[in-house]
Amino acid sequence: MQIALTFKNIDASDALKEHIHKKFDRLDKMLDSPAEAHIVLSIEKLRNIVDINLHCDKIKIHAKEETENNMYSAIDTLSDNIKLQIRKFKDKQRRHLAGDKQSIKINPKEYDAPESSTGN
Repeated sequence: MQIALTFKNIDASDALKEHIHKKFDRLDKMLDSPAEAHIVLSIEKLRNIVDINLHCDKIKIHAKEETENNMYSAIDTLSDNIKLQIRKFKDKQRRHLAGDKQSIKINPKEYDAPESSTGN
């Protein structure tokens, strides 16, 4: 996964970079094709904000997390949210490709050809 980091109002630290790479490399295993992630870390007053734009082959995810504790908890929560979104997308794809939709299966008795009206 290609990860681009941007720091706003915060000093870039190697510990934060390693933590981000560790968390999001786990998510890379869930994706089928290579992904690109742009992560913005910022501090506004007392809030720690992490914002991500993740682009993969068929999936585009934008997520944002704010905490007052520390930046690490915001990163952890954001990675959990992204994991849920990826899992939801993959489940949707799996159901779509399975072809067991109830809406497609129409009972022939329910769908009769319309009767022709006689013109007067």
